[in-house]
Amino acid sequence: MSSSDRFERLREQTSAEHTDSTAPTLLAVVALAISLFVLSPLVWLFLRAGEIAVPRAIELLTSQTTVEVTLNTLVLVVGVTTASVVVGVPLAILTAQTDLPFRRFWTITSALPLVVPSYIGAFAFVSAFGPRGALAGLLAPLGVEQLPTVYGLHGAVLVLTLFTYPYVFLTTRAALLSFDGTVVEAARSLNHTRWEAFKRVTLPQIAPGIAAGALLVALYTLSDFGTPAIMQYDVFTRMIYNEFGARRLDYASVLSMLLLVMALGILAVESRLNAGRDGAYVSRGSRQPGQIRLGRWKVPALAFCAGIASLCLVLPIAILLRWLVRSGTGYVGGGFAFEFAYAWNSVGLAAAAAAISVLAALPVAYLSARSDTGLASLPERATYVGYAVPGVVLGLALVYLGLAYVPFLYQSVVLLVFAYVVRFLPQAVGTTESSILQVDPSYIEAARSLGYDPISAFRQVVLPLVAPGLAAGAALVFLTTMKELPATLMLRPTGFETFVTYIWLVQGAGYYGQAAVPALILVGVSGLSMLVILRREGSS
Repeated sequence: MSSSDRFERLREQTSAEHTDSTAPTLLAVVALAISLFVLSPLVWLFLRAGEIAVPRAIELLTSQTTVEVTLNTLVLVVGVTTASVVVGVPLAILTAQTDLPFRRFWTITSALPLVVPSYIGAFAFVSAFGPRGALAGLLAPLGVEQLPTVYGLHGAVLVLTLFTYPYVFLTTRAALLSFDGTVVEAARSLNHTRWEAFKRVTLPQIAPGIAAGALLVALYTLSDFGTPAIMQYDVFTRMIYNEFGARRLDYASVLSMLLLVMALGILAVESRLNAGRDGAYVSRGSRQPGQIRLGRWKVPALAFCAGIASLCLVLPIAILLRWLVRSGTGYVGGGFAFEFAYAWNSVGLAAAAAAISVLAALPVAYLSARSDTGLASLPERATYVGYAVPGVVLGLALVYLGLAYVPFLYQSVVLLVFAYVVRFLPQAVGTTESSILQVDPSYIEAARSLGYDPISAFRQVVLPLVAPGLAAGAALVFLTTMKELPATLMLRPTGFETFVTYIWLVQGAGYYGQAAVPALILVGVSGLSMLVILRREGSS
């Protein structure tokens, strides 16, 4: 080998080593920049809250209204979470461990209420049980002139429970199906009754699953805006939106900080449970516990399942169809004709949010999946903070940002899409990271040995393999963006309507019938998101 050849080989080797050391650093920088970009709205919220004078902040924090709203929110969260456990756990046991007839059917109907946005469920319950509602119309000929009000705390607890209990149902059922049933059989062989075996063996095993679902319910209840607003029950989200509408931004920011602290507190509890969940309800064997014979309890069990499904699925769909076919005041006219431009606006926003989320998720997920250090997973964890921030708080933070620093973006589509990306980026990160973890790292090494640089090796080898995960993440972001309500109401350009803003507009004006078509489409869209979730679970 000539000296010139040796020099050329040495130069190529040096160049490759330099590229190998630069690529991870560049990836980390990009992922960190994305995570900081996602967290930036919260910085503006803290800055705005910091502008409030200390005496004024103390006055707002200790006001009677703040105390009442705090208590209302805590009561609602505790009430919905407790009721969801009461409904979700028995349904999980019935569909997983008993001889309930048509168990597959009841499993699907018990999970499907997740496809109904809770604010549409609230519309349906007000239309059915509210003043001049369907039930009042049926009972009027029988001399019943007035029904108990559906508004207030009990109405909000009822509606939120019916459309969030599937979180508890799904996590508890997964726990029941994954632990080794031979342990229960061993307890039964020691003369324990079925109830004692459940209490001493099964319940401790599935408790983390119940707790995980309950925390999801608590987080959803804390951040939900539509249902408390429709049920006229004052909680943080409703008050923040009202204060924002009244331009009392200092009070809105104080309430937002309190709500954020509560949300992060729930996240911290969830994180601790996850940390201690290793081995708690993962599969330890292939044997399932013996099936519980319901006997004379079979009919009550069927009635329980049918009653829940009727309230969660049959009633909302029936009310929406009733709106669709009825005519008269409140069902047609009112100057609220639906325009197909609203559908295109929703689809365009959701598509943009999905595309940007996938692009942003790729470096964050790749860094987290391919590094063993805790620091490398920080950008991935940071993206989940945005997901935990209630939409109304995120909307307020971006209003501050737009008004104070980028007025040309205030009430623009760009800022609205940014809000969606901040809220739903973790969905794309999660699916992408799962796909990357399934790709053997040796594939990249093989491509590098063939002379590909890191970017070419990733594009030629990894990208085609993780494409299904990227598509699933894009689908989830697209579908959830279509349903997002509070941030859309606060950030949309003036006169720019979407499905959800149009539904909110006609509901507020009392023209429920006009909401039938977009509400049915949203329920269908939500159903597609459930299919995506079920398909991913099935493939895993």
